[in-house]
Amino acid sequence: MKFLDQCKIYLKSGDGGAGTASFRREKFIEFGGPDGGDGGRGGDIIFEVVDNLNTLIDYRYMQHFRAQNGRPGAGKVKTGHGGEHIVLKVPVGTQVMDEDKETVLLDFTEAGQRIVFLRGGDGGFGNHHYKTSTNQAPTRKDQGWPGQERWIWLRLKLIADAGLVGLPNAGKSTFLAATSRAKPKIADYPFTTLKPQLGVVGVGDEEFVLADLPGLIEGASDGAGLGHRFLGHVERCAVILHLIDGTEEDILGAYKLIRKELKAYGGGLVDKPEVIGLNKADAIPEDELKAKVAKLKRSSKRPVYVLSGATGAGVPPVLHALRAEMTAKRAAREEASRAAFDTL
Repeated sequence: MKFLDQCKIYLKSGDGGAGTASFRREKFIEFGGPDGGDGGRGGDIIFEVVDNLNTLIDYRYMQHFRAQNGRPGAGKVKTGHGGEHIVLKVPVGTQVMDEDKETVLLDFTEAGQRIVFLRGGDGGFGNHHYKTSTNQAPTRKDQGWPGQERWIWLRLKLIADAGLVGLPNAGKSTFLAATSRAKPKIADYPFTTLKPQLGVVGVGDEEFVLADLPGLIEGASDGAGLGHRFLGHVERCAVILHLIDGTEEDILGAYKLIRKELKAYGGGLVDKPEVIGLNKADAIPEDELKAKVAKLKRSSKRPVYVLSGATGAGVPPVLHALRAEMTAKRAAREEASRAAFDTL
């Protein structure tokens, strides 16, 4: 299945059916009176969040959705049939955005959520509705109310606990393959990862979801390479794993470049907890490795984990560090929720 994380679609809920003006005329029944029924209600546009779906590819080739109109009313006070609803199934993590691509209208974070986004128009009243003691033969009938319509953007932000960032060829796909059952493409040229990859990583008795994102390059904020398109998937992550290719001559420049692009993107990414991993340690002489680790520690003011995704050396401490950051973030969130509850 191909990956698609954003698309533009047109939605229109159904129009309400028209009411009917009719009069009851049956043999042996005098003073039949008005019996025109109301029109049926138009169909709704409904979003439903489902499990086991991680792409919006279904909306690439079908982009216009129109719910069925309500049927008109009929004699004998018969209400018209309501229009069929349209249910759009989306993955967990989908956002519904206005046409400006900035205003978030809906944000789906849990499977099973079901929301009526555009309500169908109400049906018009038939002449039976307007019968009164002083107007016993009304001829008024109403047209149904029109449905709602709008263009929207769907944007998917994958739900992952930790996100992998770094320059192309930093070894992110190798790390994901070594720590999970995911099978990302691995090759000795840049941009082997062209779309986000998810893997479930086990640490002790716990598991978490790790997302491997396409590599960033200088000028990504201006659209260079794949740009910032996929960084939205990191917004929901609790922690970032920043992998740096240890065989790079200027590891400090590589680190600062990624930090600069995270800051340019915004969304609070630069403020997220960060675990720094110096990868490909198996290909670096020991004295050179120590010098690079010391330089990176001084600049980042954070611990630097030395590892090799290819051999697996140093990988467990990195996973434990990620789990510790996620646990701390979860505890802080629960504490904030309790404090907010106590103030009520």
